[in-house]
Amino acid sequence: MRQQVLTNNFMNKDRPPLLTSYSFDHETARKELASAIIMHEYPLSIVDHVGFRRYSNALQPLFKVPCRNTMKAEIFKIYEYQRGKTMSLVVSNASRLAITTDMWTSSNQKKGFMAVTAHFIDDSWTLQSRILRFIYVPCPHTKEVLCDQLLNCLMDWNIDRKISSITVDNCSTNDAMIDLLWDKLDSASFMLGGELFHMRCCAHILNLIVKDGLDVIKVGIEKIRDSVAYWTASQKREEKFEETVRQLNVTSTKKLGLDCATRWNSTFLMLQTALLYKDVFIRLSKRDAQYNSLPSEREWGFARDVCQKLKFFFKVTELFSGTKYPTTNQCFPNICEIRLELRDWLHSENQVIREMAKRMVEKFDKYWSVVHGVVGVSAVLDPRYKINVLEFYFKLLFPTSYTEEVDKVRALCYKLLKEYQCPNSMMEGIGDSSSQSSSIDEESLSKYDVYMLRESKRNVVTELCIISTLAGLIGVHVVTGVVGLIGLPVDLW
Repeated sequence: MRQQVLTNNFMNKDRPPLLTSYSFDHETARKELASAIIMHEYPLSIVDHVGFRRYSNALQPLFKVPCRNTMKAEIFKIYEYQRGKTMSLVVSNASRLAITTDMWTSSNQKKGFMAVTAHFIDDSWTLQSRILRFIYVPCPHTKEVLCDQLLNCLMDWNIDRKISSITVDNCSTNDAMIDLLWDKLDSASFMLGGELFHMRCCAHILNLIVKDGLDVIKVGIEKIRDSVAYWTASQKREEKFEETVRQLNVTSTKKLGLDCATRWNSTFLMLQTALLYKDVFIRLSKRDAQYNSLPSEREWGFARDVCQKLKFFFKVTELFSGTKYPTTNQCFPNICEIRLELRDWLHSENQVIREMAKRMVEKFDKYWSVVHGVVGVSAVLDPRYKINVLEFYFKLLFPTSYTEEVDKVRALCYKLLKEYQCPNSMMEGIGDSSSQSSSIDEESLSKYDVYMLRESKRNVVTELCIISTLAGLIGVHVVTGVVGLIGLPVDLW
């Protein structure tokens, strides 16, 4: 049915209304309703609500609100369509994929879900991340159950022979799951014989390091935690707290928040906010006889020292967790800065800080060897850092053996490049497409560029070759191959 109506672009209120021809499409309206339910996480039962039906009828009497089963089917249609687009993008991409997976427990239902995400560099040199599966995993969450779920996902998407690495949290169950998965996948497809197959999450390692340190100081901040818990226990207490904040003219607008036992950064944020309201807590202790957990001056001072120490870790955690900007190339220098910071803490005048640093250093050294190789390669691939960043930090961390550490990362760079260039590599498809593109590009290159392009493919022996190949136009295909081989879940440039 067509009718003349006044329409106005609701995204641009400054645009004058236009008289246009409008044709109501029932199918389009139903799809938009399904998209709204997905976007805003409305319950399917919304279509049965009388108020929603009356509102829809007032807006467009011709639209018949479907039942929840119809909406469910419509949502699955959207899912299948989007899944097909994603599968086409993932499967057709020439580079390898890095997989990240984690278990997530819903707070209300207490059910476990597995999330599987693929990360890769597409043909236009853009980092892509796609959720492949988000599925309920019944208990018990044993290594066999987790392995089967992950394997089924990889098989369904036909990417089991294109994996560069799988990044998981640092727990014994995940270690055992990776060992099982290793036996069930084609080992011939592994990069460097599987040397980089199992990757450990840097952000989770950082979390473990700080949590070990916080275990030492939890007694020292107990009264601050009790104070925050007391003044956030009820709405009446919160209102009394806010009233005192206004009376003392405290400019901060941050709300008190109790920390979570499994998230160390929540402890930092709790302390940071509580320190802003120190005078408020003192005033309230004189007005409320039931409030008997006011920290002493010594405890406030200790909390301030701890907060200052944790501030650096908080910034690094935020950096590691970024998704809109390159992060992998920043991991190596920041991890090294953490180790240097901990070394300084070991000489702190505060005994508790020294004990905290000791615990954190033990945890750091436990995981350092399993992460520094690949993040070192990422730093070398950054044209701002190159091999110099390795030499700078390794001289500070390993004064007597820094050359050996640098050589390990350099050797890994060579191995990655050589694997990509090997004609028998599982990345042969990429090599073929690169060769075809190169032959076409040679027509537009100078004789010197063509010569350098062929030489770089035959001989990879020095750092200069790596950097020039990665940075120059002649090495675009090699760069793509290396990044595809590494396939880290964050961009390298």
